[in-house]
Amino acid sequence: MKSIIVLGASGNIARHVTDILVKEDNIKLTLFLRNRRRLGKADVSGCNIIEGDVLNYRQLRDAISGQDIVYANLAGDLETMAKNIVKAMDETGVRKLIFISSIGIYAVPLRSVLIPYRKAADVIEASDLDYTILRPTWFTNVNEVDYELTSKGEPEKGSVISQKSLATFITKIIESPEKYARENLGINKPD
Repeated sequence: MKSIIVLGASGNIARHVTDILVKEDNIKLTLFLRNRRRLGKADVSGCNIIEGDVLNYRQLRDAISGQDIVYANLAGDLETMAKNIVKAMDETGVRKLIFISSIGIYAVPLRSVLIPYRKAADVIEASDLDYTILRPTWFTNVNEVDYELTSKGEPEKGSVISQKSLATFITKIIESPEKYARENLGINKPD
């Protein structure tokens, strides 16, 4: 049985991932979010739900303790959140982190809206965690699974990706956490 915690569980991508994982018998799922009402009518009856804030270090550390994989889909003060996540994972011995960033964080000049995503990626890459950073292109609601990956340093491709494609890839990483360890990947729909 794998224990997975989803940080920022009310986000659109996190909801798609949760919809896939709740159907798996070998997954124990914890949803961490500021307000459980934001889950709406999603079937999360088999999930452990924790109301908390990633900026509250003690809440975060306690929630991460005992997990096998941390999947973070966050917005806000991403650099501080990344620092808290890395510290909590180091203290609790949890090794695998899947972190959603953004396309364009290595562009020069860097757009100001992307600075928090870049700073968070830098914090995570400086850690000794088995991270996978994903840099998706802009999301669509198209009901398809069609994606390609680019490594850090390669030109980013495409302009969109379906939320379902991104969620499907995240669940593949959860199924085989040793794959894509210590990688920073762009993900998009092939042109």
